[in-house]
Amino acid sequence: MSHPPSLRHRLAKQLDPQLYPHQGLSLLNLLIAWVILLGIVLAILQTEPTIRQGHEGWFRLTELLLASVFLLEYLARAWTCVENDAYTQRWRYLLSFFALADLVAIVVAFSVYLGNGGVLLRLLLLIRILRLARLGRFSTALDCIAQAIRSRAYELLISAIFALLILLTSSTLLFLVEGDLQPDAFGSIPRAAWWAVATLTTVGYGDVYPVTVLGRVLAGLTAISGICIIAIPTGILASAFSDALQEAKQRQHSLPKRTDLPH
Repeated sequence: MSHPPSLRHRLAKQLDPQLYPHQGLSLLNLLIAWVILLGIVLAILQTEPTIRQGHEGWFRLTELLLASVFLLEYLARAWTCVENDAYTQRWRYLLSFFALADLVAIVVAFSVYLGNGGVLLRLLLLIRILRLARLGRFSTALDCIAQAIRSRAYELLISAIFALLILLTSSTLLFLVEGDLQPDAFGSIPRAAWWAVATLTTVGYGDVYPVTVLGRVLAGLTAISGICIIAIPTGILASAFSDALQEAKQRQHSLPKRTDLPH
């Protein structure tokens, strides 16, 4: 007669994505994700003085409650990690990247409540999104992106070199043409490089621009080249991501259906 699964095993299936028998987020991990997002929203809202003033106590209490939730989750993961064969020894999990990231987030959350943390430290809670991003479809998407970049690494490197050459060429030409007229903006190649970066990335701040006819012609050619610089790696990555996604779908269809795990 088989024994019912222990509480630790049931909790591990909800917390550990490798033990969860279904696709996507478990109900518990989904709740944790919303708590993380709530913490980030509160950190953002506290930067607005009109919202923060008069509600400091409420914000501090909320941060303490969120930090307590994160601490309970950390302890639960540390307790249940041995249910996963990859962590037969608990210290292996505690020294893993995501466990250490969880610990940093908890320390940050409590230090903010004690008054020695800032907004930047509070936003370190984003680290914890990395754990949840590894779950289900999120993990598949991230794996596809990584595979796409790896498979087109050479093409992307060539695109980067091409962009660097255009950047250097346009900066040098504008230095030669506009340097004497606008020494503050184009008096050196590094100074002209700021304009070239803004133009090639199609941002075009407008704080610096050529005034001579030849300079404007070169600026137009640089702007057109910028469109190519953006389009080439975009097309490469889009094609690679599509291929990686198709391969992932084929692998998923070829795997047997996962219904449950042994206790």
